[in-house]
Amino acid sequence: MTEEKFTPSEIYKRLLGYTFEHWKVFLLGILGMVAFAASDTTLAWLIKPLMDEGFVNRDPVFIRWMPIALLGIFLGRGVASYTMNYSLQWVGRSVIKRLRGEVFEKYLELPTAYFDHSTSGTLIAKLTYHVEQVAGSVTDAFITVVKDGLTVLGLLVLMFYLSPRLAFFAVIGGPIIAAILLVVSKRFRSYSSRIQGSVGDVTHVAEETINGHRVIKVFGGQDYERLHFDKVNELNRVLHNRMARVSNLATPVIQIIAAVAIATVIYLATSATGEDALSPGSFISFFGAMIALMGPLRRLSIVNAKIQNGIAAANSIFEMLEESPEPVGGEHRVDRVEGRLHFENLSFRYPQGDKLVLQDINLDIQAGQMIAFVGRSGSGKSTLLGLIPRFYDATGGRILIDGHDIHEYALDNLRSHIALVDQNVVLFNDTVARNIGYGGLQNIPREAVIEAAKAANAWDFIQQLPQGLDTRVGQHGVLLSGGQRQRLAIARALLKNAPILILDEATSALDTESERKIQDALENLMRDRTTLVIAHRLSTVQNADLIVVMDDGRILETGTHEELLARDGPYSALYRVQLEASKPH
Repeated sequence: MTEEKFTPSEIYKRLLGYTFEHWKVFLLGILGMVAFAASDTTLAWLIKPLMDEGFVNRDPVFIRWMPIALLGIFLGRGVASYTMNYSLQWVGRSVIKRLRGEVFEKYLELPTAYFDHSTSGTLIAKLTYHVEQVAGSVTDAFITVVKDGLTVLGLLVLMFYLSPRLAFFAVIGGPIIAAILLVVSKRFRSYSSRIQGSVGDVTHVAEETINGHRVIKVFGGQDYERLHFDKVNELNRVLHNRMARVSNLATPVIQIIAAVAIATVIYLATSATGEDALSPGSFISFFGAMIALMGPLRRLSIVNAKIQNGIAAANSIFEMLEESPEPVGGEHRVDRVEGRLHFENLSFRYPQGDKLVLQDINLDIQAGQMIAFVGRSGSGKSTLLGLIPRFYDATGGRILIDGHDIHEYALDNLRSHIALVDQNVVLFNDTVARNIGYGGLQNIPREAVIEAAKAANAWDFIQQLPQGLDTRVGQHGVLLSGGQRQRLAIARALLKNAPILILDEATSALDTESERKIQDALENLMRDRTTLVIAHRLSTVQNADLIVVMDDGRILETGTHEELLARDGPYSALYRVQLEASKPH
């Protein structure tokens, strides 16, 4: 387990800072806890006059008022219980809402590299399970600590008031109990961190199985996934059992220590004579206070596990919240760039990687040109184009747009000039219209959405959907075919009308007829924008102004289709291979 970045006290202090934002409701809850704890002490104290005045002296005035007093105490106790529980739970849910909002907001701000090294299951677990663990430590645990802590304090004060000598023997086991709680706290926190990690693993495996159920069924992966899930599920069970073993062992040990103290007090009280002897009422009141201590002590020993769960969960959340967000970029802003691009001595390696995946990239692209990037898979094409919107930052060299380093642009302004159609199409579980007019495009007139759909050759199939543009596409667009999903993504990029268009295998899932229609539409739209195309099929980029051939992170050659064929180099070899593969056999 990695070393915690924050100490437990720092974490809990930070959590309480969230609660103090609602200090009025929080204070109301504290007052409820004080009143509830006072009622326990008052009930224990009332036993003394009840025995001495009610049963021994038979005082008629006391006998008449005692039932009324008891009813009043229990009525106040009920009001106090409702006040403290509702107030603290209201504060707790408010804290959870804010924490969840901060985590989600952070996910929107984190750089791409963070997601590359984190599983979606772990990230979802932070947003759901971890935050709920924090809720337990902020509300339930806090109520128990304060309410039962005040109850213990009040009962101890009463015991010392009734008999300091007996009270001393009653609390002599306190340091031992404190030492036990200190030891198990560290074990709880260690197990809690590992449990939270295992929950992320369980979520991740389940998510992969749900999303990949078709592949699992076709390739007979049920047994493999079953074993995979059983492994992470068993680890989760083992860790929970270990934590339960420590928790359940601590409670009886604490109760045994308390029982020894009670037995000692009973022996001393019954054997005392003279001034040390207590009246029947005083003894029963003292004994009642001791017995009343058992419940709060038991709850305080159990709540420690919940607090440590919350601290471990909060540590995980706070560490993530401390991660550096994407840089905001510079201060340069323009309404619309021309689209001139310059790559100068560019190199790149992935964070924590030791090999350059791009090196010595030098390239000039004029505004309005169509540039095609071709080469084997893994040659660096997608990585190179991913540097333009700053999904990653170059390790060396620089990229210029209209003569300005992309780092000079404000990040949001830089990306506003770029439209992207990725080979991995992302659609949201929303309507067709909202997937085309997404994000900053949501207020664009419906007519423009329709025009973009028509230009992407998507309008025909959209009209055939049950609710047309208002049809929901399902999670990841599962209700559409692969070609339909890509056409919606192309329509979204066309609607943005950005001066720089990146097409990363944008037509790879389309049939030949649809691809030809989209190519015709794109040719008209490319006249006023710089288009960077990554294409596997060379037949789709023969009309490019410039073809860039890449391999192993380097540019091997550049030129037009005719120029590259004439050189009889790497491009010519690729073209011949594809041409041969396309011939009927």
